[in-house]
Amino acid sequence: MARPIEFLKQVKTEVKKVTWPTRKETTQSTIAVFIMVVIAAVFLFLADQVLAFIVRFILGLGA
Repeated sequence: MARPIEFLKQVKTEVKKVTWPTRKETTQSTIAVFIMVVIAAVFLFLADQVLAFIVRFILGLGA
């Protein structure tokens, strides 16, 4: 096991290798995530409504 000081030096070296996204890339990724969340929410809402309709129909509650 590495000593704490040596470990922190290794962490510092690895952090220098990281390429951080630009503001444009971050904005594009954020927008893409929001769009996918909206699409997933609409899909799940519609699936829930269809399944609820089917269950009500089978149980005879929709008559």
